[in-house]
Amino acid sequence: MPPLTPFTSHLLALLFSSSYVGSIYVARSARTRLTSSNAGSRDDPPVIRARLIAATLTSAFNCVVLYVVVARSDYPLPWNATLAMLGVSWPATILSCLQTPVLFLGPLYASFVASTLPGQAHYSVKRDFSNVFCTWIGFRNYLWGPLTEEIVFRACVLAVYALCSARRGMMIAFAPLMFGLAHVHHAWDTYTRGGRTTAALKRALISTLFQAAYTTLFGAHASFLFLRTSSLLPPLTAHIFCNIMGIPQLGYELRRTPAYRTSIQVAYVLGIVGFAGTLVPWTAVPAGGEESLYWRAPEMFARFFGA
Repeated sequence: MPPLTPFTSHLLALLFSSSYVGSIYVARSARTRLTSSNAGSRDDPPVIRARLIAATLTSAFNCVVLYVVVARSDYPLPWNATLAMLGVSWPATILSCLQTPVLFLGPLYASFVASTLPGQAHYSVKRDFSNVFCTWIGFRNYLWGPLTEEIVFRACVLAVYALCSARRGMMIAFAPLMFGLAHVHHAWDTYTRGGRTTAALKRALISTLFQAAYTTLFGAHASFLFLRTSSLLPPLTAHIFCNIMGIPQLGYELRRTPAYRTSIQVAYVLGIVGFAGTLVPWTAVPAGGEESLYWRAPEMFARFFGA
C-alpha cells in the first residue's frame, strides 16, 4: 500500500496551496489597501517584502510537513529521500532547462530585428535591466516568487500525489489546477485598485480568468518538466523565463517592424514546432543515466511500499 491515500493527498495539496496564498493576508503589512498612489498596492515595496517573508516561511513549513509525512508513514523513506522528492538535484541534461525558451523563438526573433536584445542599439541597461530586475518588484517576479511557488506548487504538491501512487498523467493534468486557482486572489486587488466599480469588477474577472487559464497551462508544462527530470531547476528556469518574456505580443511586434512581418510569423511557427519536437528528447535521461525518480510513477517508491 502507498504511504498516502488519494484523499489524504488531496487534503495535503489543498493545505500547501491555501497556506501559501493565505499567508500573504495574515500580516497586516502584507495586505493591500486602496490609496491615491501606489502605496499599499501589491507592488508597494513594504507590501512586497512582507509577502516575500510570508511566502518564504510558508514554503519552509510545507517542506517540513512533507518531511513529517514521509518520516511517519508506514514505509518511511530516508531523510534525503525528502530532498529528492523536492527536486533538490541537478537535471540529467542542461537541455531540459533550455526547452521552454524554444517556444519563444518568435518573440526573441522579433526583439532581435527591433534591436532591443541585450547589447543591441535600442537596449538600455538602466531602463531594461536595472529598472526591471534590480527592484523589489523584479526580485519578486523573477527570482523569489518563482522559487517559492515552484517549491510549493510543483515539488510539495506533486510529492504528496506521488506518495499515493497517482498516475503521472493525473498529476500533469490535475495538480496545475492548484497553481492556477492560487492566482485568483489577484482579482480582489484589481477590483479595489479600480475603484470597486462595475467596470473594475469586469476587468478583474476577465484578467483573473485569463491569468488562471494561462498559469494552469504553464503549471501543466512545469509539472511535466519536474516529473520528467525529478529536478526543480528545469521548471524554475522555465518559470523565470516565462515571467521575463510575458505573454507574446504578435500583433504589436508585426506593427513595430512591418518589414519583417513574414519572418516573424515564421519564427513563431518554428518556435511552436520546435517546442513540441524538443519536449521529450530534451528532457530524456542520456543513455546509461539513472531514470527520473518521478517518471517511474507509480512504481517509483514500490520498494518502500512493500511491493
